[in-house]
Amino acid sequence: MGTFIPEENDTMTLSFDDGADIECAVVAVFPAGGKDYIALLPLEGQGVDEDEVYIYRFIGAENEDDVKLEDIDNDEEWEMVSDAFDELLDSEEFDEIFEEE
Repeated sequence: MGTFIPEENDTMTLSFDDGADIECAVVAVFPAGGKDYIALLPLEGQGVDEDEVYIYRFIGAENEDDVKLEDIDNDEEWEMVSDAFDELLDSEEFDEIFEEE
């Protein structure tokens, strides 16, 4: 798939087991280890830490309603994905996006 850096207003709502729904900005969809992952940042004013980035395994679909997010439940995979996300944040492509805003 390659890295996808979304438009400014791309959002997704996360629904947690405790019934909480958190509206998040889509930071990026990026590949790591042959799979795709998504990084989400909570929007302001929802009573959660807006500096915490949520990262999930991302399974895309033609229809936006059919997109699936899966928890990363193994430490080795989490380490690989965290490193890939850090590299993405350090990339020139990401720097250019934030300089435009």
